[in-house]
Amino acid sequence: MNIAMLGSGFIARFYADSLQAQRAKDSLISVYSRNIDKAKKFADDYHLSFYSDDMDTVVSRHDVDAVVISLPNNLHEAAVAACARAKKHVLCTKPLGRNAAEAKRMLDMVEEAGIMGGYLEDLCYTPKFLKSVKAVHDGNIGKVLWAKSREAHPGPHSDWFWDHEQSGGGCMVDLGCHCIEISRGFIGKNIRPVEVMCWAATQVHPIKAEDSAIGLVKYANGAIGQFEVSWCFRGGMDLRDEVMGTEGTIWLNNFLRTGFEMFSTGKGGYVAEKAESSSGWLFPVGDEVHELGYTNMFTDMFNAIENKTEPLETFYDGYIVNAIIDACYLSAKTGKWEPVQIEGWRGDQTDDYGSNFASYDDDHYLIKKEILPNGDRKLILKHKVTGEVVALDVA
Repeated sequence: MNIAMLGSGFIARFYADSLQAQRAKDSLISVYSRNIDKAKKFADDYHLSFYSDDMDTVVSRHDVDAVVISLPNNLHEAAVAACARAKKHVLCTKPLGRNAAEAKRMLDMVEEAGIMGGYLEDLCYTPKFLKSVKAVHDGNIGKVLWAKSREAHPGPHSDWFWDHEQSGGGCMVDLGCHCIEISRGFIGKNIRPVEVMCWAATQVHPIKAEDSAIGLVKYANGAIGQFEVSWCFRGGMDLRDEVMGTEGTIWLNNFLRTGFEMFSTGKGGYVAEKAESSSGWLFPVGDEVHELGYTNMFTDMFNAIENKTEPLETFYDGYIVNAIIDACYLSAKTGKWEPVQIEGWRGDQTDDYGSNFASYDDDHYLIKKEILPNGDRKLILKHKVTGEVVALDVA
């Protein structure tokens, strides 16, 4: 498959590293950049046969099968429109849009054009996430009650991220999109997000947008998704997830402390994404591209194109994430729970998912069972009719 890259910056290079390191039958062949010198530099670095500062020229070439968008958020819609006109499959970096309205227009474009719209949400393709989601789907931790995702670092690399108009917001649209989709993966993407409560603030940086935010997303089955995001965290990039189910718990540390530690006096170079120092105790990542999910993500996307199936992450998923983020920004202003407005929900239509209460016998619910320090075993039960709570010693 021949691939054109739109964009030549930080994330484009991460994508190119992944694309040139995986399936041999896929080739990155061309690049577009608004700056022709940067386009040439990117093409030289990755040995590409064509580069241009004209987007339509790159997208519409006959030898291009799929297009990867790694442009600033405010350029996504125009890039998707170019791909739709040229009938080229398109893979777009996160977030899909600056808001749900933009995302919905992009979703409509690809569906009307009959092309695949793949949502490049890399953190939903990390090895740890894929394995833990499988464990959830296999029933290892029962019904998911609460899923928490945290991403915090010292702030993005490019200037446009810090411009509210170009980016569409601050750390919530930049990092919250990851965390929200991670929680959806654990809770179930077929479960409708109903309403949100969010706090956001500009604590450190002289910008219009927020640099810290915390949010709760309530789902129709009673589950809660929680995100913590910040551009104020010092010391690297902190990516952690926690999932609590009726039968178990999952903890993930994806990046900052992964069992690889190194001390340096500072004579070396690059250590890891968002690392703030090259001296002292450092935390490198063994295979950064793979650990951040890029390898699995592109393999899934290109297999979906070949097999005419949907990838794990689609433009529809990107639209749902943008709809949730819109509600979060409104909640941060009003201080109230705000509904998630979704046009054309495609998941479960029911709000009745039953209770999570476990029965001990016909007359009692099981509240808790435990082993005491002296070895005694105890059950805490509640009578289903009277509501009486009793302790029962068992052999």
